[in-house]
Amino acid sequence: MEHYCHECGKPLTIRMVDGRVREVCEDCGWINYEQRKVSAGVRVQSDGRLLLVQRGIEPWYGSWYMPAGFVEVDEEPDQAAVRETFEETGLQVSIKKFVDVYTYSDDPRGNGIVLLYDAEVTGGELTITSEALQVGFYSPEEIKEMPLTGASGDRQVRDWLNSRMALMKEQE
Repeated sequence: MEHYCHECGKPLTIRMVDGRVREVCEDCGWINYEQRKVSAGVRVQSDGRLLLVQRGIEPWYGSWYMPAGFVEVDEEPDQAAVRETFEETGLQVSIKKFVDVYTYSDDPRGNGIVLLYDAEVTGGELTITSEALQVGFYSPEEIKEMPLTGASGDRQVRDWLNSRMALMKEQE
């Protein structure tokens, strides 16, 4: 498939630039520097259970993940996490703290990063939306049987499961 310059509209060619194969416009010199997509999400816990969404859209239709989505150009990542949570679950949340950065390279829409935040519910009502088949809070035992979305979604949930197990051992 032929790609075109974002600046002048001429066809792009492939060349080595900065030690990498890149698309370049021979007419105006514009270079396409591929970048990761930026997403943000939340980890919401209630009574030892984790808020998860079952995807109702591709990719990973039917798999489970923590509420998350792409950061729009005019919003901060924490704002995107709050917006996406409401869009996907009907819940309003407040960000409490930053958790971690997760990378992925297995999404057919492109490689990316997810900025994950701890959050708590401040309002709204748990609702199935157009993007979800199911939403709810699930125990570690229930989660172990669920298919999870991609490498990043899997790591996020596994990290939460590991932290829950560590907490339970401390309480023994």
